[in-house]
Amino acid sequence: MEIEFKLAVPAERLEEVEQALRAQKTSRTRLQARYFDTADAALARHGVVLRLRKEGTHWVQTAKAVVEGQGALHRLEHNVTLDGRAAKAVPDPLRHADSPVGKLLGKALGDAACPLGETLSTDIWRLARHERLGETTVELALDVGQVMGGLAEDGRPRSSAVCELELELVQGRVEDLVEIARGWCERHGLWLSTLSKAERGQRLAHAADQGYAVRAEPPQLAGKTGAQVSGPAFQRAVLAACLAQVLPNASELASGNTDAEVVHQLRVGIRRLRTALRELGAFAPEPAPQFDASWEPALTAVFRRLGAQRDTALLLTEMAPRLKAAGAPEIRIPRSGTKAVDIRAVVRAVSFQVALVGLIGLAAPTDQPAPGGDDDLRRLLKKRLRKLQHQLLADGARFESLPVSAQHRMRKRLKRLRYLAEFAAPLFDAKAAAHDIAHLEPAQDALGAFNDANVALARYREAAVKDPGAWFAVGWLVAQQGRMARACRKALQRLGKLHGFWDKAGGG
Repeated sequence: MEIEFKLAVPAERLEEVEQALRAQKTSRTRLQARYFDTADAALARHGVVLRLRKEGTHWVQTAKAVVEGQGALHRLEHNVTLDGRAAKAVPDPLRHADSPVGKLLGKALGDAACPLGETLSTDIWRLARHERLGETTVELALDVGQVMGGLAEDGRPRSSAVCELELELVQGRVEDLVEIARGWCERHGLWLSTLSKAERGQRLAHAADQGYAVRAEPPQLAGKTGAQVSGPAFQRAVLAACLAQVLPNASELASGNTDAEVVHQLRVGIRRLRTALRELGAFAPEPAPQFDASWEPALTAVFRRLGAQRDTALLLTEMAPRLKAAGAPEIRIPRSGTKAVDIRAVVRAVSFQVALVGLIGLAAPTDQPAPGGDDDLRRLLKKRLRKLQHQLLADGARFESLPVSAQHRMRKRLKRLRYLAEFAAPLFDAKAAAHDIAHLEPAQDALGAFNDANVALARYREAAVKDPGAWFAVGWLVAQQGRMARACRKALQRLGKLHGFWDKAGGG
C-alpha cells in the first residue's frame, strides 16, 4: 500500500523548493516511462495505471490503483524489476497476478475488448531525499519534466509540464507524514494536486485542457453488510467521501480551471465537510484523533469567497434573463463592493490547503481497534436526524413570519439534514433512506430559490443607487416573495411525511 501526498509547485517557487531539498543529501534520477491502456480506456475507467519506467539504468513495471473507501492518501502499488529485453515489449499484466493491485488490473482487463497499447510517455528528472520526524521516514521527491500524449494538428506530440513534490510514507506514522506535508505547504505555498501523470496523458490524448466537476458519492463503509461499524470508522469514511469530491475540484481550480460547475461542486463538497465537522465530532471520542478548530474558519473563508463568484454568475445567467422576459430595462450589476474573485488564489490559500492536509490525515484508515459498534452509532445518528427534522417542522410552520436571517438558517439546517441523511444511509434500510432523501429535495429546491431571490434583491437594491432602472427588478422580486415564502412553508410541512428511515431496522 502506497501512502503519499502530491503537492503542486508553482514555477516561481521551484528554485526555493529545490534549495530546501538540497539542504540535505539528495539523489537525482532521470525517469522515462511509457504508460499503457486499451483503446477503449479499460484501465482508466477502473482507476488502474500500468507503466514501464526506466529508472536510471534499470527498468521497472508498475501497476497502481485507487482504493475505494481508503481515503485520499492510499494507493495500491506493485513493482517488478525487469531486464532490458522485457522492458522493450508491452508490459505483462501477469507479473502482478499475486498482488492486491493485480486483482484489480485483471478485473479491468477482463472487461476490455482491445489489447494493450502505449498511450503516453513521460520524461522526468527526480530530485529526492528522505526526511525524518521521530521514528517516521518520508521520501521527498521533486519531479520536473514533461508528459507527452496524443498529437497536435501539426503532427507533433502534445505535452504538459510537470512540477510537483511527492511525499511518500516509507515507514512510521501517518500523523508525521501529515505534519511534514503541512510544513511544505506553509513554507513554500504548495497546494494539493490530484492530477496524476496518467490523467495528464489522457487529457492530452483527447485535447482536453481541463477536467470536469466531480460530484458527491456516498461513504464506503469497510466490511460486509451488517458488520459492526465504530464511530471513528464511520467518521473516517464520511470524511473520505467528502474529500473525494473536494480534492479533485479544488485541484482543478487551483490549476486555473474557472468552470462554474467545478466551483459549485467544490462549494457543495465544502458544505458537506462542514456538516461532517459539526455533526460527527462526538462520534470519535478521545483518544481517537480529533477535529482541529482551525479547519472550520479556513473552509468557511473559501466557501464564502467562491459564493460571491456564484452570486454574480446567478444574476447574469439566471436572474437577468427572467427580468428581461418580464420587461426590465438593461441593468448594470455592481460587484457589491468587492473585487473580482481570483478563484485560483482563493483555493491556493495556505490555510485552506493546510486544513485539507489535516483532514486527509484524519480520514486515513487505522489498524487500531475502536470501541463501540453500529448500534451505538445508529443511536447517535437517530438523535441528530430526529432533532433536525423536528426543528424544521416547528419553524417551517411559521416560515413566512420569520426574519430573513432565520429563514436562511433554516435552509442551512435543511442542508445538514440532507447531508447527514446521505452519510447515515448505508447503516439503515436502503429503500427507506432513498425515499426520504429524495423527498428532501423539493424543500431544498424551494428554499434555494427563495434564498437566490433574496440575494438578487439585495444586489439590485444596491444597483438602484446609481441605476434607477434597477427599481424594476426590486419591485418584481418583492412581488415574488410572498408566493415563494408560501411555497417554502408548504414544502417544509411535507417533511412530516418522511418515512423516518433512521427509525427502521436494517443496514447496508
